[in-house]
Amino acid sequence: HTDPSFWWAGNPEADPWEWRTVIANEGKIAYGKFFGKRAGFISKKWFPYFANMRRDGYDFDSLWDDGKANMRQKKIMDLFEDDTRLFSYEVKEKAGFGKGGLKNFEGTITDLQMMTYLCMRDFKKRINKKGEPYGWDVAIYAKPEQLFGYKHVTKAYKESPEESRERIIKQIKKCFGVNGELIGKQLYY
Repeated sequence: HTDPSFWWAGNPEADPWEWRTVIANEGKIAYGKFFGKRAGFISKKWFPYFANMRRDGYDFDSLWDDGKANMRQKKIMDLFEDDTRLFSYEVKEKAGFGKGGLKNFEGTITDLQMMTYLCMRDFKKRINKKGEPYGWDVAIYAKPEQLFGYKHVTKAYKESPEESRERIIKQIKKCFGVNGELIGKQLYY
């Protein structure tokens, strides 16, 4: 529904591609690959319910301790403290992915977003040796706790993951009048 001349035009007022950057940077809505491994937005209000449903009450360290996370996920998550933001290429390099290293960086980073442990916090261009920006914007990752705070992200942990799932389905049906059974299956992955 957007005039084709507005796409990839670089105008944040009219270019839908730019909106993801604006929204991610504002810090009011989480942006990431949250839906069937595809990018989308989750509001601050609803993020705790998605986190509870997807995490099953686990923070990442507990997930690792219980053997429910793999080494690739652990290497990535070990890079993120509460206030850490890293370009995707930095995460890839520092976690040991790439040529001669670990495989499946994209799949692993997507899985961590699907589990709500990471989100895309901003997008910026790389900087060359002359200090000039170049190329396409690159995702900057952070933990959702940095965006909304730990207390907010985990506030739905008091209810079961199934209760959070049902709460989300009810909201989707209320807003969009869709088949809740179909949506419910798609909420997890």
